[in-house]
Amino acid sequence: MGRIIAVANQKGGVGKTTTSVNLAASLAVAEKKVLLIDFDPQGNATSGLGIDKRSCNGIYHALIQEEDIRSLMKHTELRFLKLVPASMDLIGAEVELIDSPEREFKLKECLKPIADQFDYIFIDCPPSLSLLTVNALVAADSVLIPLQCEYYALEGISEILRTIELIKAKLNPELKMEGVVLTMFDSRNNLAHQVVEDIRGHFGEKAFNTVIPRNVRLCESPSFGKPVILYDVQSKGAVSYMELAKEILLRDREAVKS
Repeated sequence: MGRIIAVANQKGGVGKTTTSVNLAASLAVAEKKVLLIDFDPQGNATSGLGIDKRSCNGIYHALIQEEDIRSLMKHTELRFLKLVPASMDLIGAEVELIDSPEREFKLKECLKPIADQFDYIFIDCPPSLSLLTVNALVAADSVLIPLQCEYYALEGISEILRTIELIKAKLNPELKMEGVVLTMFDSRNNLAHQVVEDIRGHFGEKAFNTVIPRNVRLCESPSFGKPVILYDVQSKGAVSYMELAKEILLRDREAVKS
């Protein structure tokens, strides 16, 4: 059975969707079977993989209308990467879930039929601590937190950590911290270096060695509907996400050995 990883941070603009798309793509290039679920009503992961979110059914239809999630999967340009898109309907999903019994477990139930068909299932969460995010954390085995290398990132991380602890205590005791990945690193900025040092000091081994730099190609690739590895494989952004994928694969191999 594969692993389900929620990519979450309640703060917007931290590289959450960029990480979801490009880490999923990098693992797919390594011939791991990967599914990306776009669980953000903005649908940026969907358009970032070249799929029109206005013209397809998506995760909303599994969550609310109980469609089989397998029928909602879309092929991407990468053989080993599939996507369950976010459609415009997802905006209203939280309101519709409010009176639903076992509302926090809806996504977990949706994923049960496919959990053993993929090596990795990534859930791109919305930038809020909403009922959708709670569903993702309940369904997940672990949480990956992207954190931009800026001062305010340090202030905001306590909220997502507190939410993870609440989910563990009440809804998903098996939930683990996958790690913190530092994004938008500018080597010319002294504060960015300080943030990296502080995060590594606080999280230790849970902070990934790979740091994602600010990179023009990484910013451009979504407008072409491609992960950066297909847009410019030699760019710093592509190389950094391939390195992050290698780190995750290495950690998983070491976990199996132990």
